[in-house]
Amino acid sequence: GSQFADIFNVDYFIESLRDEVKILKQLPEDSKLKIAESGSLYSMAPVSWSNMSYYYNKSFDVLHLTKSDARLANNGVPQEVQKLRCRVNYQALRFASPIEKLAKKIVRVLKRNGPFLVLHLRYEMDMLAFSGCNEGCSAEEIRELTAMRYAYPWWKVKEIDSEKVRREGLCPLTPEETTMALRALDVDPKIQIYIAAGDIYGGERRLASLREAFPRLVKKETLLPEKDLTPFRNHSNQMAALDYHVAVEADIFAPTYGGNMAKVVEGHRRFLGHRKTILLDRKAIVGLVDRYKNGDMSWDEFSTAMKEAHSDKMGQPTRRLEIAGKPKDEDYFYTNPQECLPDHHLQD
Repeated sequence: GSQFADIFNVDYFIESLRDEVKILKQLPEDSKLKIAESGSLYSMAPVSWSNMSYYYNKSFDVLHLTKSDARLANNGVPQEVQKLRCRVNYQALRFASPIEKLAKKIVRVLKRNGPFLVLHLRYEMDMLAFSGCNEGCSAEEIRELTAMRYAYPWWKVKEIDSEKVRREGLCPLTPEETTMALRALDVDPKIQIYIAAGDIYGGERRLASLREAFPRLVKKETLLPEKDLTPFRNHSNQMAALDYHVAVEADIFAPTYGGNMAKVVEGHRRFLGHRKTILLDRKAIVGLVDRYKNGDMSWDEFSTAMKEAHSDKMGQPTRRLEIAGKPKDEDYFYTNPQECLPDHHLQD
């Protein structure tokens, strides 16, 4: 896996937070000695979604936290801490220079050619195998996906009713469903669509309808000379960092499945002035697509219904959803860091 320094600019991070937090590249000598003498370092995975008092009550000279994702509550945290989280995330964290340079180059190339939409099309083989979603796949592909799911012991669920999970809105949208949704929402057919994702399962066959509706379909491999990407090729996290930067800068961002990257990009775009983010409603979309395909509604009715379903899902200012006692189900702080945003008239 990648280390922090492979992705982020460490010196910039330390420097930009020096008035808030003292950050060291390594432990001071006396701490190293203490650990050497006792032969142990206190290691722990903090409890997810903990409030501040949880951290105040820890008294160790050196405490090694083994996990850091979602270890601080979304809500009920002092305002200044929430604001610090934003300063860390949106100002102190910059990608390492080679990543940042190349990401900026991609954005320059795109902007030269007019507006662009970044489509976070989560339609990779492992995603489909894991989720059990096989809409639009051939019998051979369904066998291949099922075999992959059975091959991974840590994927606990083996028997999955694809149609049922799809109806519940739990599948990543297929390229075809995505195309219909974007067309129905009147996305300009002349806009560039940048695909941010790994290899699309089924390749060109599955991208055909998207390419037909939006002929200016691009990805970093088609925009850049091969040699530019070579250093990042075998580092999926660095490739994802390139896509992250491009997604934040897009005229429109549209994720086809939740996922951490999509959630954090959404929040970053809110932070930068509520840039347009189409939060595709999977459950609504598959229901409408099926009704349209069955001939139960005309294209105009389909398009109207699609716009109604997404009227409040365009990244406009909105309150973060709080659910007392159920932090996993509420909106993630980084999806909508409202404490750091200018005070818009929030709609409830």
